[in-house]
Amino acid sequence: MNIVELIDKRLGSFQGETLSAGETVAGMMMNGLGFSNKPLSLTPLFFKKVPLSLLFREGVKAEDFNRFKLGRVLDRCHGYGTELLFSEISLNVCRQEKVDTRFNSLDSTSFTLSGDYLEKTDDETVAIKLGYSKDHRPDLKQVMLEMMVSQDGGIPLIGKALDGNASDNTVFKERSEQLLESFKASETPRYLIADCKLYTEKNALNLKEILFITRIPSNIKRVNEIIEQALAASNDWQKLDDGRMMKTVEIEHYDIKQRWHVLSSETSKQRAIKQVDKK
Repeated sequence: MNIVELIDKRLGSFQGETLSAGETVAGMMMNGLGFSNKPLSLTPLFFKKVPLSLLFREGVKAEDFNRFKLGRVLDRCHGYGTELLFSEISLNVCRQEKVDTRFNSLDSTSFTLSGDYLEKTDDETVAIKLGYSKDHRPDLKQVMLEMMVSQDGGIPLIGKALDGNASDNTVFKERSEQLLESFKASETPRYLIADCKLYTEKNALNLKEILFITRIPSNIKRVNEIIEQALAASNDWQKLDDGRMMKTVEIEHYDIKQRWHVLSSETSKQRAIKQVDKK
């Protein structure tokens, strides 16, 4: 996939170094696949029984992957921008493997952590904080990760680490503004798929020139109106699979022509019944 060559091109090289930056990163990737529960400082031990001449080239030794070398290369990755480097590698692989990147799914998730951590030291360091926990552990501090993947194969295209209390409302708003110009410049139609946090009036107006797919937030008044209209037309539903049905409604909202789909399933019906019973 030419990952080694791409990293070397981005990070450059130093005269006399035994391993290039790309080879060092490749070594850390292999170590992560086969030695995942061990610290990176034990990487030379992992490579003791590995055919380095086949995986890399003649002359590469296990001790070349020492912690000083790994640390210096990680610093160079950080200086270049790990998120930028990741995206460049991913997009290059997608081009080589002819992955369809017209459809992109955007979402965020949280990673809970335990123990004590140093305070945030600079603007490029994420803050480990309490926040809305998608792991259902509000008692633990966390960090957030925003990721956009291709619908074809789920290949990560963009990844960004966020503070533990980051809000999807803010994150998705900023991301949609950044994506807008690149989508406009695309030779083929581009489609952005995200959850309901994407759908605000400002975002919708910004994204009106591209195609986006999202769930409409239930706090919008028109949602209940459309659902009631769909339920009234009981004989005009499209049958899907597993007992699910769909009703399509063409509407204009935020001065944008849109196609809303109302979905009905036995699972959602039982969930609604339980919520009513609780009340």
